[in-house]
Amino acid sequence: MKLISALALLSLTLPTAVLAADELVVYSERKDHLIRPLLEQYSAQTGVEVRFLTDSAGVLIERIAAEGTNTPADLFLTVDAGSLWQATERGLLVSASGPNLQANIPDHLADPEGRWYGLSMRARTVVYSTERVDRNELGSYADLADAKWQGRLCLRTSKKVYNQSLVAMLINANGEQATEQMVRGWVANLAAPPFSNDTSLIEAIAAGQCDVGIVNTYYLGRLLKDDPTTPVTVHWPPATHINISGGGVVANSDQKEQATALLDWLASDQAQALFAGLNLEYPADPNADLDPLVEAWGTFDADQANLSHAGRLQAEAVRLMDRAGYR
Repeated sequence: MKLISALALLSLTLPTAVLAADELVVYSERKDHLIRPLLEQYSAQTGVEVRFLTDSAGVLIERIAAEGTNTPADLFLTVDAGSLWQATERGLLVSASGPNLQANIPDHLADPEGRWYGLSMRARTVVYSTERVDRNELGSYADLADAKWQGRLCLRTSKKVYNQSLVAMLINANGEQATEQMVRGWVANLAAPPFSNDTSLIEAIAAGQCDVGIVNTYYLGRLLKDDPTTPVTVHWPPATHINISGGGVVANSDQKEQATALLDWLASDQAQALFAGLNLEYPADPNADLDPLVEAWGTFDADQANLSHAGRLQAEAVRLMDRAGYR
């Protein structure tokens, strides 16, 4: 487990009662460099010290559950709606509300009962070679199952939660039978075995190993920031799949009011652009400013279904991918 600092280690190994009233503890799947600047800014503005640790969502969920009423965690942050859904199913998050959360976060990016909210939005969309693909060839996610892409498609492993959530939302939109047919078509069109990460997939497209793929756009943004000549760009399918980084107040927190205030601040105008911009994502607030690189990709029509379906249908999505031979 990766603890962020000696101070974080100290606070998280002491009984909860030792923590001062003006301190909060955040358990975060979002990495250190993507959350630290925000929490430091919040502390500077409010005087509330925020301590945090990072780990995978699964580990943090089990930790909160095991700690029970003794957990020091006040806020849980993660990078996938399915993980937030799982935390609510375990009874680990409590309903929360605030003016920024209500005004700035669209309904489909939040739990209907207010137990979690999206704070940034990541599009998982089609990317393609600008050297070998005419953008007019591209269509929907289902189009990637067409025989014209045989030997030209690259995918990330089905073991990654981002693809599990994608398939879960496709099941929600199209039904199980049509989605399984789609995924089988993807597998038949693979140019190489699934990649372990999106960066390697994009690099494979740039190198000519394949022509199209499905990735989270911020991975492409990172590569383009380092090398703007990378010959890969985005295509927006109808009802583009989105996911979120988001969070919720821990049910056993002793400081629910203060934790809610922090969550609400993360949905504020001043925090939204920074939260998304640090990782080249899209703010959950549709009116917040975009990073110029991200803005240059243009607009898209996102799937408007509530992201709770990503968790509700996750197990079904995993079974479907297994049946279709998507590893």
